[in-house]
Amino acid sequence: MFDKRDFYIDGAWCKPAVARDHNVINPATEEPCAVISLGARADVDRAIAAASEALPAWRATPPEKRIAILEEVLRVYEARLPEMAEAISTEMGAPIDMALTSQAESGTYHISNFIEAAKAFKFMRPLGDGTPGAMIAYEPIGIVGLITPWNWPMNQVTLKVIPALIAGCTMILKPSEESPLSSMLFAEILHEAGVPAGVFNLINGDGAGVGTDLSTHPEIEMISFTGSTRAGRAISIAAAETLKRVCLELGGKGANLIFADADDQAVQRGVRHCFNNSGQSCNAPTRMLVERSFYTQAVEIAKKTAEETLVDAPNKSGKHIGPVVNASQFEKIQGLIETGIKEGATVLAGGLGRPENLNRGFYVRPTIFTDVTPDMTVWREEIFGPVLAIMPFDTEEEAVRLANDTPYGLTNYAQTADPARRNRLARSLRAGMIELNGQSRGAGAPFGGIKSSGRAREGGIFGLEEFCEVVSISGYAEDLD
Repeated sequence: MFDKRDFYIDGAWCKPAVARDHNVINPATEEPCAVISLGARADVDRAIAAASEALPAWRATPPEKRIAILEEVLRVYEARLPEMAEAISTEMGAPIDMALTSQAESGTYHISNFIEAAKAFKFMRPLGDGTPGAMIAYEPIGIVGLITPWNWPMNQVTLKVIPALIAGCTMILKPSEESPLSSMLFAEILHEAGVPAGVFNLINGDGAGVGTDLSTHPEIEMISFTGSTRAGRAISIAAAETLKRVCLELGGKGANLIFADADDQAVQRGVRHCFNNSGQSCNAPTRMLVERSFYTQAVEIAKKTAEETLVDAPNKSGKHIGPVVNASQFEKIQGLIETGIKEGATVLAGGLGRPENLNRGFYVRPTIFTDVTPDMTVWREEIFGPVLAIMPFDTEEEAVRLANDTPYGLTNYAQTADPARRNRLARSLRAGMIELNGQSRGAGAPFGGIKSSGRAREGGIFGLEEFCEVVSISGYAEDLD
């Protein structure tokens, strides 16, 4: 078992102010794989003091030099990619092949995209033609608190840490206590790459402790949080007293509209996307709406796809899904599956309990419900497991109404061969992201939602702007630059 009790503060690993051990559980074995410390207010104060001391020099560092350091971060990150994949697979159960090619690789993807966006970003720019001396400056917001989840650890850490570094902010990262090992390795990577002492700090802890301390601390100018909608509301309330900026990327209950003219792979693609990462993705398409004339065929394809979805140990190579992250998530998912059955939905595939070949570990059977109605819990609540609900529709208008009838608004999906319909759906579906016919969003596109999914915009220039203050300047002598 790994001893990871130290925090990274002011460029060095240090002991916590108070010993509060917390076991990190390997979800495949249900046994501890590491022990960390949960931080206290004294640790937060120490990290903020380091960040405050480092801020003037870091914000004065030319953007070109900050970008050069990030290019070194990318080089070191790529060199340690297998270590990162191993850490993620161990701490949250992602199968090792997926941990390498998707989970860890998402960090490479975001670091690269932010570097390219930063090279084109103008931190000082004219307001516009006809306004001589009127300039807009993008200045770092200051010391930021970053709170990240367990389900896609490096995806979310790099979406926050990298733009904050480029903007000239200093920061304290609190990764999830469920998946801290990858973030501690990331701290080693930043240190090796030459990020100055105090610019990046890491404290492990839980939401009630370090999360609240960061959210309420008067010297923190901004909180960037990814996690549940419930926790996002609590952070907003905690942060209100100090009027800090709050950026929230929260839950989702994505709808996937499949029309009868969709391509042959549409249903299979939708089921696999829902089950990817064991269903532990906020942008998963967990509500499948199928045009009635194609519904019977779609249900058959979905059932076959679910039955072909393998569940196995994360340390095995292959295209399978692993366990969910912990016992509480496992019990929550089992409870929601049981609720779906009690409310009258039909289990098309999967159901309660572990897969037959696995009697230990937090493994969930890939589950599909049919005969679902819009008032059912499995249709309305985010389950965060490999559970899909399918419902037919008769008209485009009905499909849009059902898709939009949710408190969430992160990602919606649509599959149709009709280009005019695709364009209509892109403008009528209510979400921060709309993906059509299985085409992924472009590099640097913003990730974020509306309504109860939060309103953060992470990635590319949009993510960089979130860590900046816009300053309006008049009478600026442009000819001196």
